[in-house]
Amino acid sequence: MKRVYRKFFQVSVLTAFALTGCKKILDETPRATFTPDFFKTQAGVQGGITSLYGHLRYMYGNGYFINSNEAGTDEETWAQLADLNTKNIDFSGVGTVNPQTDNSGIVWNNNFPDINTASGVIENGAAVGISDALIAEARFFRSFDYFLLVQTFGGVPLDLGAGELKFNTSTARTSKRNTVPEVYTKAIFPDLLIAIDKLPTAPRVVGGVTKNVARLYLAKAYLTYGWWLQNPNNIPTYPDVARTDPAGHDAAYYFNQAYTVAAAGIESPTPYSLQASFYDVNVATNDRNNEVMLFADHTQSSAQYNGGDLSYSSGGFSTDNFASWFQQWNYTTITSSKTNSSWSGYSSVQRAATQPLGRPWTLLAPPQGVFKVTFADKLNDSRYDGTFVTRYRCNLKEAGYTGTTLYNANYLPIGEGDAVLSFLNDDVGGVDYTNSVYKSSVGAGVLPGRADFVIEPSNISRICYPGNFKLGPYRTDNNGGLGSPNGSSTRPFPVAKFSELFFIAAEAAVKGAATRAISGSYANDGTARGLINVIRARAGRWRFDNGNQVAKVQDNSAAIIAATPASIDINYILAERSREYFGEGYRWFDLVRTQKWTELSSSFVIAGKTNPNDWNDHTVGTFTRTILPMNYLKPIPQSQLDGLDMSPVDKKAYQNPGYN
Repeated sequence: MKRVYRKFFQVSVLTAFALTGCKKILDETPRATFTPDFFKTQAGVQGGITSLYGHLRYMYGNGYFINSNEAGTDEETWAQLADLNTKNIDFSGVGTVNPQTDNSGIVWNNNFPDINTASGVIENGAAVGISDALIAEARFFRSFDYFLLVQTFGGVPLDLGAGELKFNTSTARTSKRNTVPEVYTKAIFPDLLIAIDKLPTAPRVVGGVTKNVARLYLAKAYLTYGWWLQNPNNIPTYPDVARTDPAGHDAAYYFNQAYTVAAAGIESPTPYSLQASFYDVNVATNDRNNEVMLFADHTQSSAQYNGGDLSYSSGGFSTDNFASWFQQWNYTTITSSKTNSSWSGYSSVQRAATQPLGRPWTLLAPPQGVFKVTFADKLNDSRYDGTFVTRYRCNLKEAGYTGTTLYNANYLPIGEGDAVLSFLNDDVGGVDYTNSVYKSSVGAGVLPGRADFVIEPSNISRICYPGNFKLGPYRTDNNGGLGSPNGSSTRPFPVAKFSELFFIAAEAAVKGAATRAISGSYANDGTARGLINVIRARAGRWRFDNGNQVAKVQDNSAAIIAATPASIDINYILAERSREYFGEGYRWFDLVRTQKWTELSSSFVIAGKTNPNDWNDHTVGTFTRTILPMNYLKPIPQSQLDGLDMSPVDKKAYQNPGYN
């Protein structure tokens, strides 16, 4: 059921979450609600701070939040089992954006209560003996929430009923939207500047916010606001306002600020660093590593503190961590044979709570351009191997199968851990997709001499595609079996990564920011190319071959750096961002910020053109999207408009243009 806050002006409902896996635990007693009087106590304010971290779960890890930021971009389109939640925002002629069902309501409905909580901490913290550093955590989250809101909807209210940026206890049901410049200059920038000044260098708990976390978001906010001021493609804003800065600064000033702040974060990284390999960033056994600066935390030890059921989850609009389900196809349909004389279909890859597998919803499918263009270099660059599940492997032992052998393509034997189906790096030709003798049941093909079924990039469809490895589930309590693949994922979901500082500085440099040599552990010449090559060099250093499940100590960084263009442009940075953060929920924001959404996402290629429900439909189609300038802002959710005590005319004016 959709989780709605019709009156964001009222006192927010708070729940104190313990952050598990920390060197210190936020030890407030969980409560259902905090009253205004309780909020004037030290325990109440501390509980409010804890809830600011807990509220991340309502977005990060929520499948519908991922959906709203990935569907309709060059990274994802609707998959075979998609409903209107995905189709409506794909812009490819299969649905229409609807303020009543648009997933962007997750941002609106969750962030305003959190903003009010943060304002309560900021107003009451000092009086009850809370340190400036703890109050700065609340300032960070208030700016974090407003930054998400302004990117998604344009100008949003700073006054929730008691005055601008004031803690509200009234039941007011009227609202006025502030302009984009007001949101940035009154809320986002001031809070983040104070946060940088008052927050510690090292987090007080694992995953807690620090100076460098605040630097990351300030740099990104400066960068985004600079783009907004420049407005290269004349995208409309709302409320309608001149693209001028109240302080009189131009876009170039903010690009310079973005570069300066990001560079400071890179030069003073402690306690953060880049992991040695891309695989290390995302492999579940290395969760909570020091490249992930902020995350929505979860645990397998307690359903209460996990924020979702440990054994079975409905995947509702809640704190369930089910984002990975959206980007996984129904691999359990793959069959092998129990005999090598006639085909007797047996499910050889069964649903399991392991990182490559998990629960398949088949709602988001990557177009073929992801595999042929974005991740074209699959040999030197480890990010393709570290992002996708390219081999689906037999898990007979975990499923309790009494035998040791099955027969697969070419009637060749396979056993525990062997590849049943492989997605090939490139089109090779000569693949038999008839499924006339060896029946994969998923339309996969056969190559002579290979026991695994294969699928070439040109046969990737809405029904069969590589799943997202990075977000897959992981449990340590599977006890030799399949575990609980239908439960809410117990992994922390990444929100911010140290690596993004390099991308922000590089993008600012492309936009004309004055560059300088970067010193310290990540020394480089400070140009866009120099900054991006730090990330690309890391992408070339392998320690593990994820597809083949073998150790691979190989350094291809020199080859990758040599392949970097001499001149970096925005499209190249966006491609690099996609290689680094594919499917994690960055893409819509990146394309809207740079106003490249239409250019890069207006057409895509995928198989299954004739019938997306047919496993054997390998017909490749080119599909077009109609993305209008108005779509660069998402609609205010209808639930919010319904809760306003305003005239129909005023409600219409409150909504973003084109969505009434």
